[in-house]
Formats: sequence, structure tokens, C-alpha cells
Amino acid sequence: MFPWLRASLAGLSLLTFGGTTLAERKDLGNGFLHHGVATPVSHPRGIVATVDGQGRNVVLVWLFDHRGGYALLMIDAETGQSEEFPTPFPPGGDCPYASILSSRNRYYTHFNSHFVEFDPVQRKFTFFAKTAPQMAMSMTEDDRGVIWSATYPQSGIVSYNPHTGELRDYGHVHRENWAQYPRSIATDDRGWVYFGMGSTLGQIFSLNPATGEVKPIGPPEERGHGYGVVFRGVDGKVYGIPTAGRGDNWYQLYEGKAMKIGKEPSVKPKPIIAGDQGLFHRTFPDGKRVRVCDLVEKVLVVEDPKTGQAKTLHFRYSSEGAHIMGLAAAPDGTICGGTAFPMRFFSYHPKTDTWVNRACYGQWNTVARQGDRFFVGGYTGGFLLEWNPAQQWVPTEKGKEGCNPQFLAEGYPDINRPHELLAHPDGRTLILAGTPGYGLTGGGLLLWDRQTRQSVLLKHTDLIPQHATMSLVALPQGKILGGTTTAPGTGGEKKAKEAELYILDLATKKVEWHEVVFPGVQEYTDLCLAPQGLVYGFADRRRFFVFDPKRRQVVHTEETGEKFGPTNSQQGPRVFVVSPKGNVYILFVKGIARVDPNSFAITLLAPSPVPIGPGGDILEGRIYFASGSHVYSWRAPEE
Repeated sequence: MFPWLRASLAGLSLLTFGGTTLAERKDLGNGFLHHGVATPVSHPRGIVATVDGQGRNVVLVWLFDHRGGYALLMIDAETGQSEEFPTPFPPGGDCPYASILSSRNRYYTHFNSHFVEFDPVQRKFTFFAKTAPQMAMSMTEDDRGVIWSATYPQSGIVSYNPHTGELRDYGHVHRENWAQYPRSIATDDRGWVYFGMGSTLGQIFSLNPATGEVKPIGPPEERGHGYGVVFRGVDGKVYGIPTAGRGDNWYQLYEGKAMKIGKEPSVKPKPIIAGDQGLFHRTFPDGKRVRVCDLVEKVLVVEDPKTGQAKTLHFRYSSEGAHIMGLAAAPDGTICGGTAFPMRFFSYHPKTDTWVNRACYGQWNTVARQGDRFFVGGYTGGFLLEWNPAQQWVPTEKGKEGCNPQFLAEGYPDINRPHELLAHPDGRTLILAGTPGYGLTGGGLLLWDRQTRQSVLLKHTDLIPQHATMSLVALPQGKILGGTTTAPGTGGEKKAKEAELYILDLATKKVEWHEVVFPGVQEYTDLCLAPQGLVYGFADRRRFFVFDPKRRQVVHTEETGEKFGPTNSQQGPRVFVVSPKGNVYILFVKGIARVDPNSFAITLLAPSPVPIGPGGDILEGRIYFASGSHVYSWRAPEE
């Protein structure tokens, strides 16, 4: 680790969230500056209250920052003293999506293709093993104490017997041409296993633990968009429905056999301390409860229901910060954006070298300035926010006026995960684009008019069916050029074979032209208006091209992957940075380049000391970008 990075991380605990803090920029040489970590805290991916080997109440927390699930935190619920246990395998950017506290007081999770056990009594990780990819979406414990997990992306099943230390990897037991989310798993009192998955098409399956044989439950016509659901009843049987919410077609499942029972059963679920990434088991064995476990403020509040008293404790942990989704220059002369897990707003002021960090609404995938306002396109729900930096910050509430940022509109389910937010040069139109809801295919466009305060939502069937828009640029005469992606919504089925460019008339909301410009291309990563009415673009992060929208032809193309490597990336990548002087810069992972407007030649101006990630904007001659959780800038000599 670089010395300047160690120093910056060591001081993170001094930050006060919601206020202004000193950044202490560092000069990295060759025009690059390091400005610090935008959101220097981690996010919990499963919290459970239990006891350690001395019978003391402790809280176990899976920690997640931009590196992935890097450690487990143990907090003493009487003193606040904390201890951190690094994950015994590389997190690889992955993290827990499910966890379980077993009846034997062991805490389990399964991610980055590793199953892992932590024992709070021994205060250490006591088992881990590599499995078929990738991470558990649900976990359970059978009546023999065996732990089971069901994994994304192709319904992998793993069992671990804590009595014998034996792990059995059943591999991927069901295949689809889309990524599966097995969000529930249960076992009956005879040891048979059942899991429900989705979301393109829900289904439930039975698994014979002895043979590994897997069978679907219910006929194909009972499958629909959504998730199959199963749960273990206190009567020893499992109950499930192939797609939740699609009629009264519940099944009773026992010894691998299915009996249709119609309506949802009234039987109570068997208590098991398990859940998804939001698991929060609050009750200690002695009846005390965790009221608050806040990783941002580093505060633990434990209450005693018997006395009504509560104790507030402060704890510590290390973090390299949340990963940055994107950034842009705001009207108040700051660099602003959002981080994910936790979802936070950040603002960096170059003149004072200070940070502001606040809780924000959702995940700020895409950000853009238009005039005196700063706009946000976010996940989930494909929402659009408007922020006025000149006014007091008022936390966003959907449907409530007077907030700042103000919630304007949303595009769900046609847009769930935004990839582009075009602040149109007309000064009044915002266009949000992205992929649709979970398990769906084909993304739309959300158009917002600042004057009328009205929105229009175009579906993928109004544009190019089964495609989603990845990139946009404004053209003269009320037209826009869009570049699509073949990617579906998360967990959806890819149906388009090749990405396309298209021209849309904003007045008629009709597509005037579309074409597979480059055979085999899967996404148009970013687009940028260039001199002489041309458009620069990147396809699949490795092919640069120049497009003439008048002739609707490519006039130049270059394979840049071998020479420069891929462009930067994020859900809203912002590859191109256009300066006030009209220079067009490109953010590659390896460095910053510029395009010659006459020859279209690309010149690498400065290799970056860190891999360049989310882009990207220019402010007072400096190009700002992110890498992981950190913000950097580079002085452009000609600006």
C-alpha cells in the first residue's frame, strides 16, 4: 500500500458525516493529485446478535467496502470494544448476499466461490473452501445441523456438515440462459432440499441429498416473471409456490414429493436465523436487543426490554471506503457524485480542499449538470432527482415537495438501473436511460421537461425492442443519437444479438433510423458530440469510432484495445470529457488521452498512477475521475 494511502485511511475515523472535513490532497506527480476517499465507511452485509466463548453478548457484522466482503467485525455489546477478522480468502469485489447463524452458534456465508464458517466462541474462521461459482442467495440449516446454500448465477447447491467438516459441492444443478437468483432454500425433516429461484421465470426444485438428483416442482405454465418461494414449516414439511403472487398454486413438499394445496398455508415457519444481505438478527440469548448498529457513525445501541434501559456504545473498524458510482462538476464549483454501499452523496471543493458527505436517496448511477442545477439518475427504480446546490440540503422523500434533492419521476420497470443521463443543451430537457427491472429485457427512456414539470416514458418497444439504451448525445434540430446495449435487466434473458445506433426525434418521440453499425458489438459504451457536427463513440470499450449523423455513416474507426486497453467503466461510465475549450479527452483504465479533431488520432497524454474507474468531468483545467473509493484529478496542460 502507498504511504500516502495508509495515512489517509488512518485518519478516516476523524471524519464527521454531514459536515465539512479536510481532504488533505496529495501530489502524485506528473500532474496527478489524490483528493481522498469520498465515503470512508463500510456497509453491513449481515448482522447477528449472539455470544462469544465467555458468554458475553457480541454483535457479528460482515463488512463490505469497494474491495468486497473484506472482513467480519465482532463488537462487544457491553464495552463497544471491537475486533476485526480478515476474510480468509480474496473477496474479489464480491460480498455476502445471504448468511446464517446456526443452532451451534456458527456464522456462515458464501461468496466469491468460497463457503466460510466463523466461530465466535473460538473467535476465528474455522472453515472455508472453494466451490463452484459464485455467491449464496439463500442459506438454511437442516435438522441434522448441516448448512445448505443456493448460489447465483446457475443454481449451485453446497452443503457443509459442521460435525464432520465435510463440504459437498453439488455444482450447478439447473441451467438457464439467464442468471438465476435462488432467493429461498429449505429442507424437510427427512433431509430433502427445496429451493426457489427467479427472476426471469420463477420455479421451485427438489434435490435428493443422497443422489443429487434435481426435479422441478409444478408444470411450466405455472412459471412467470418473479421468484419461486419455499419455507420450512414447524410441522417438518416445506411449502412453496413456483412464482410468488401468481395464483393459489402452493405446494406441500415432503420427501421429494409435491402435493398441490392451493392457497398459502397457515402453518408457521420454523425459526431459523438466516436471511439475505439485509439480515439483522437483533436479539441476544439473554433477551437484550440491538436497537442500532450504525457503521457510518460507528454507534451500537443495546436495549434491555426488562428494564427499558439502553446503552450507547462507540466502536471502531477499518475501511477503504465505498465504491464510487460516478462524479461530475456541480454548479457551485465542486465535484459531486454518489457511492454505493452505503448509498452516500459526496462533494469535494477544490478551492478549500474539503469534503461533504451525506446520506442520499438510492444509488446515484448517473450524474449531470444543467445550468444551475445538478441532476441524478439512480437505482433502484430508475429515478430522477434535481438538486439545487445554492439551497439548503433537505433529505429526499419520494412524493414529498420541498426536498433538495427533489424527487422528480421514475422509469420503473422500464428503467431500473440507469446507465446514461443526458442533460440536453436546450436547458430544459433531461433524458434518462438504462436497463429494466430484474428479470426483464428491454430498457426505455425517461424524458423530463423542466418547464412543464412533466415526464414521458418511452418503452423499449417504442425504440428498439429487446434493447436498452447505454449512451446518448444531443444532435441539432431536436434529434438525439442513442447507442444500445444487448444486456437485459439484472437476472434477465438476453434476446438481442447485436447492439445498434439509433436516431430519435424528440418532438414526435419516434425512431427515424437505427442500424447495426458494427456487427457483433454488444454495447455502445459512450457517445460524445465532436467538432463539425460529428459524434465520437466507443463500442464495447475497445473500438473508437467517428459517426456522421447527417449521412448516418461511420467515417472513422480504430481498434484501441491493444494500444490503450479498455476505456474506464461503471454503470454510468462518462468515458468522454469535453473541456470548455472544446478539447475531447478519453478516460482509459490506464490513463488519459485526447482526440485530434482533424485526424481523429488518439494520443495518450498521461498514464495514470491508479486504474481509472468512474468518470469523469473537468473543472478549472483539472480532469476529475475515480478509482475504487478514491477521487483523483489531472491537470490538462492546454486548459
